[in-house]
Amino acid sequence: MKHLLNLLAAIALLVWGTHLVRTGILRVFGANLRNLLSHSLANRWAAALSGLGVTALVQSSTATALIVSSFVGQGMVTLPLALAVMLGADVGSSLMAVVFSFDLSWLSPLFIFVGVVLFLSRQSSVVGRIGRILIGLGLMLLALRLVATSTEIMTHSPAVKALLGSITSDLLLEITVGAFLSLIAYSSLAMVLLTATMAASGIIPLEPALGLVLGANLGSGLLALLTTARSAVEVRQVPLGNFVFKALGVLIAAPLVGLWLRLVGPYMPDPATAVVLFHLSLNLMIAIVFIGFTQLIGKWVAHWLPKPAKTLVAGRPHHLDPSALATPSLAISCAAREALHQADVVETMMVGMLTVIKTNDLQLAQDLRKLDDSVDELYSAIKYYLTKISREALGEEESRRWTDIISFTINMEQIGDIIERVLIDIEDKKIKKGRSFSDAGMTEICELHARLIDNLRLGMSVFLNGTVRDAQKLLEEKAHFRDLERAYAATHLTRLSDNTMQSIETSSLHIDLISDLKRINSHICSIAYPILESAGALAPNRLRQAKLGDGAAG
Repeated sequence: MKHLLNLLAAIALLVWGTHLVRTGILRVFGANLRNLLSHSLANRWAAALSGLGVTALVQSSTATALIVSSFVGQGMVTLPLALAVMLGADVGSSLMAVVFSFDLSWLSPLFIFVGVVLFLSRQSSVVGRIGRILIGLGLMLLALRLVATSTEIMTHSPAVKALLGSITSDLLLEITVGAFLSLIAYSSLAMVLLTATMAASGIIPLEPALGLVLGANLGSGLLALLTTARSAVEVRQVPLGNFVFKALGVLIAAPLVGLWLRLVGPYMPDPATAVVLFHLSLNLMIAIVFIGFTQLIGKWVAHWLPKPAKTLVAGRPHHLDPSALATPSLAISCAAREALHQADVVETMMVGMLTVIKTNDLQLAQDLRKLDDSVDELYSAIKYYLTKISREALGEEESRRWTDIISFTINMEQIGDIIERVLIDIEDKKIKKGRSFSDAGMTEICELHARLIDNLRLGMSVFLNGTVRDAQKLLEEKAHFRDLERAYAATHLTRLSDNTMQSIETSSLHIDLISDLKRINSHICSIAYPILESAGALAPNRLRQAKLGDGAAG
């Protein structure tokens, strides 16, 4: 019983070490890995090589699948190229299994010691995160040695020998068990390494071990499917296509296991090497055979998981992918896109507001007021999503972006509330009482509204790109808009003194309306403050007059 517990503890340590390495690398290099992938998708072979390289670093084809899936969801890459990336990713995962199959146990104490020193000395910095990666590598190597020791002891047990003697080759059962254990371990790499170690210790015969490897390969595809099950359709297409490749690969390789053992087995120095090289040759075969079929599989997947028809902006969150939370830089990008979606809904409300003012369309006014509920729901969803991102895992720039998104969504939510109140006033004081603005008053409102729409679009650009020049321009618009509001309030009073009947009837509404438009503009211009503050272009009470270089990023 004690030896069994030791084995289970060693397996758990191996899984935990793999998790530390994967999350550590994603935290340190997540944004750079995304850039590498996004700029290496010129053709299928380049895409496969980039997937191989990224997965060799991350040590998880599932993590690569999540990154690439987000690219497809954002429209940055086509589905066939994303599937080519995944073919390379599986080969990269196999290569790491080969590397870890060598006896590197002497590196374990060094990695753990250096990693702990770095992590404890500077936890929140890049150095501390690199220390976390070294700790994970050290634990993986230590776990592999513990697994080997535990299994060697267990093979001398009479009960274990009797169990091994009763095993008959049942390939389907082995594949099923391998897939299930990969799901439990959340890592096919850990499962393959465990299988190789147990085969080397004699606790598992070589042929059943190869069956477990087939199952582990299939399990990694299932794992990506389950991880993205709640994501958007575009995100789920990549794991589904990759699973199709893996399933077809297993169907081809399963009948050939015996042939592989007869032809290649005699040249293998030990069972552990045979296991990891079988895993590598399996994924190489899948990549070479199917890389020419990414277009076809992409069409199949698009047919099985069709994208939903485009609808009017509003409704549920579109981009808050739960599977991206494991990669903080990716999750921040998802939240930023959802914030822009929220701004799109606000723009729809703002454009419709002028139509209601002009046409007295009561039904449109009620529909637009309902959109404010969508704005509020999106704000709550984005805020909740951001709270689930580990702040410790964010770098300085990403942490600042986190704050910018929160600030942006708050401003959009408040603008939506103001528009809703304006629409209620229009309904009560204008539409239901059959009143109308004077021609001069309507011209003023239209001019302020047009400037407001332009400023909202400029604010969205500032939020997206962080350009200092545009942020300065947006903040200058705050003063211009205030001057216009004061001028139009004065001309309205002049019309009142001339006893213009339309101006008298709608006086209160007109003054409140241009005041509300100024408040909306103030919220829009607030988007510029974080950008200018980060660039050092914001004085305590005024915008610095010193010119910054055009196009500098905040």
